[in-house]
Amino acid sequence: MMIHPQIPNTITVGRLILVPLLIFLLVKGEYGWALLGFTVAGLSDGVDGYLARRFRLESDLGGFLDPIADKVLMVSIYVTLALSGQLPVWLAFLVVARDFLIIGFIMVLVSLGENVRPAPSIYSKVNTAIQVLLVVTVLANKAFSLSIDTAIDLLVYSVAVTTIISGANYYWIWIMQRQQKQ
Repeated sequence: MMIHPQIPNTITVGRLILVPLLIFLLVKGEYGWALLGFTVAGLSDGVDGYLARRFRLESDLGGFLDPIADKVLMVSIYVTLALSGQLPVWLAFLVVARDFLIIGFIMVLVSLGENVRPAPSIYSKVNTAIQVLLVVTVLANKAFSLSIDTAIDLLVYSVAVTTIISGANYYWIWIMQRQQKQ
């Protein structure tokens, strides 16, 4: 089977385009539709990655766009949910701060002439999974009036802990790599 080489990147761009719609749905209190849109965004992340790997369509553009699309989606959702009172503001700040610190550190290293392609660690993958689970749980709770506040509270603190651990892990890896190069 032959597919167009830009299909994975097109799917990634579609995920980026979906973000403003998701924000609009959240602001309007359309949590069911937001849950559906967030699910579509999550599935598109899996599909574009699968297609890129399966058909060897990885590209520099895709390698750049995919993590950006993921970060824009999660940061936008967390900030919007925090501003609407569905998540604690401090948690959104923590999630955003970690992502900005990672991006800032990458920019510093690139400006120093280093070729940086941070691979997600197990800590980062666990953090992402719990972040996604929290968003899905909050949206499902609001969409279907589930009254699962205790589960949400547990997930909030789980996201906080894994965000700190993941951020510290990235920092530690980069420090160790810098020391090895010196």
